[in-house]
Amino acid sequence: MSVILSALGVASFLAATLLPGGSEVLLVTLQCQQSAPLWALWAVATCGNVAGSLVNWAIGRGVARIPATDSGRLGRYHRLAEALFERWGAVVLLLAWVPVIGDPLTAVAGWAKLPVGRFLFWVGIGKAARYGIIMAIAIEAGCGVGMGVQ
Repeated sequence: MSVILSALGVASFLAATLLPGGSEVLLVTLQCQQSAPLWALWAVATCGNVAGSLVNWAIGRGVARIPATDSGRLGRYHRLAEALFERWGAVVLLLAWVPVIGDPLTAVAGWAKLPVGRFLFWVGIGKAARYGIIMAIAIEAGCGVGMGVQ
């Protein structure tokens, strides 16, 4: 079971980075095969995905340290990133799971110098809810029934 959960963790981690890929199919497959308790699948997928998002945040944080002139393209994008979080706040990170915009959004959070604690809080809630909903849909479809808390 530890190999299965490790594979899910790696897939979830990579899915959250700026690299292409997804972890949902693997999660539901493991759920349908009853490879591990539901809570373990959910926790590993969530933690792996949040960790991948943290890498994006760190990349954004590193980019923010590059000196940029106010008139340059980098300076313009940095001001836009900061404005996004000033206007909407960290709650916008609930959308970090959304395909296409989610991964760059987590990098922008680092670029906007959002504190890591607030970043982890909002991204964690969004990612946990997403995996919970995916698993609930699979349960409704008959996958993983009887694999509750064990």
